[in-house]
Amino acid sequence: MNLAEPIWITGVGTANPLGHSYPETADNLLAGVSGVGTLTEPEMAGHISRIAGRVAPLPAPPGWDAASFARLDEVEQMFFWCAIQALRDADLWDRRSELRIGLVLGLGSEWMVFWETDLARGGRRIYQPQPERRGVAEKLRHDLGLTGPVATVAAACASANYALAQARRWLWRGWVDVCLAGGGDRSAKPMCMACFANLGALSRRNDAPQAASRPFDRDRDGFVMGEGGALFVLEAAAAARRRRARAYAEVAGFGASSDAFHMVMPNTDPQPAVQALRAALDDARLDPADVDYVNAHGTSTPLGDVAETRVLQIVLGEACRRIPVSSTKSMTGHALSGAAAIDALACLTALERQAVPPTINLDQPDPACDLCHVPHQARPHRVRVALSNAFGFGGSNTCLILRQAS
Repeated sequence: MNLAEPIWITGVGTANPLGHSYPETADNLLAGVSGVGTLTEPEMAGHISRIAGRVAPLPAPPGWDAASFARLDEVEQMFFWCAIQALRDADLWDRRSELRIGLVLGLGSEWMVFWETDLARGGRRIYQPQPERRGVAEKLRHDLGLTGPVATVAAACASANYALAQARRWLWRGWVDVCLAGGGDRSAKPMCMACFANLGALSRRNDAPQAASRPFDRDRDGFVMGEGGALFVLEAAAAARRRRARAYAEVAGFGASSDAFHMVMPNTDPQPAVQALRAALDDARLDPADVDYVNAHGTSTPLGDVAETRVLQIVLGEACRRIPVSSTKSMTGHALSGAAAIDALACLTALERQAVPPTINLDQPDPACDLCHVPHQARPHRVRVALSNAFGFGGSNTCLILRQAS
């Protein structure tokens, strides 16, 4: 396939704190709804941070036995729901046996969540792993009858951006006819919450959960844990046109760099992240002035938001004063491996609805985060190109560019 062949998103499936579908999520993003609440489990009672954006219980997908779906663990349920929903949305569910459908999952905490859940039930698999359990990606491949290649990507918060970039490459190389790609996480569990709280990374606004995630606000005190994710159907534009598929957007550009500065702290040197954004713009053959909306990584940490601001100011230059920037993690929390996938949903929303989702709780913008913010309420805006940052723990810097399909 020609490397210049556009790759389109033609199907979307999601489960996140704002909804179980893309339309529901888009509505809530533009309405400025918070999906953050209090964790009420007894084992969370003594934790420093007891708030998170969680996924509401998922029903069995259409045609799926409710009892067998209930026996899946939470991570499996989420990915099955997203995959089936995405394939149905793309009108490919009944054709999946005819196509080489690949799968790239951004997923980092699968085994930790499984072992922690098993331990809470009295099990000992964390000490004695059972070889008969298949990983989520392999289980999806087998149970959904997918015949293309399968891979997982673990790059912390940048995982889903890498997954989408890998899927695009597989399509270009002709390895697949269609590819499912995205990411997800279900890490609002005691062990993960304790780890990040002990690092001083989590907000402690336990008395005001919906106001706790405050990207770029002067009074932010850490990120709020989130859950959920999304999977996207990617296919070549020519193939999508032939079958008259709906095109949500083109995966137009991707850039990445790694700085390995610190396990969790952002690099004090902005240049590695700058390199990732410029590579994405070059890949999409765009200038900074062509960008209409930036969905910031914006996690609500004191250091991270300032570091990202510096990167955007360097890359966008004077255009930074007029290009609207928002962080939808203010509504969903930070879903770790699923974060970039949920952020991509916000970009699709902006492209489809021609409106920019807000950063809620942005009452007093930090002077050190001098950007064109969209506080509290969505803003009608012409959006043809959306840029989404995802900077993973350990220095995985990525930038994804989505563009209106044409």
